[in-house]
Amino acid sequence: MSSLSCRRLRAAVRWKTEPRRLLTEEEFQREAEEETRKALEDLRKNCSSPEFRSWRTVARLQSPKRFADFVEGSPHLVSNEVSVHAQEYGFGGSFFEEEFFDTDDEEDDDMKPLEIPE
Repeated sequence: MSSLSCRRLRAAVRWKTEPRRLLTEEEFQREAEEETRKALEDLRKNCSSPEFRSWRTVARLQSPKRFADFVEGSPHLVSNEVSVHAQEYGFGGSFFEEEFFDTDDEEDDDMKPLEIPE
């Protein structure tokens, strides 16, 4: 039996898939930080390339100096933005409080008991 046939046979016999392991909070945070760092570096590289239409982009920005500083290596967020984000989206932040502990009466109106005709 050739090695290709063996591989096909093994692939066909695998009917039970292994459950995916979910990331821990720490693993998720590390992966998010690493992927963000890579994406920002790619963005800097693309914005510095000769093909990039810098004047067209800069003309559309609210803060061209901040963009130029970012392309030159400055952080993409200022400290105030980081703290606001942490307050809103961090553990115990207002976003999660509203999403998970929503007590609006609007949803209660949608969930009326079913009336059974007699």
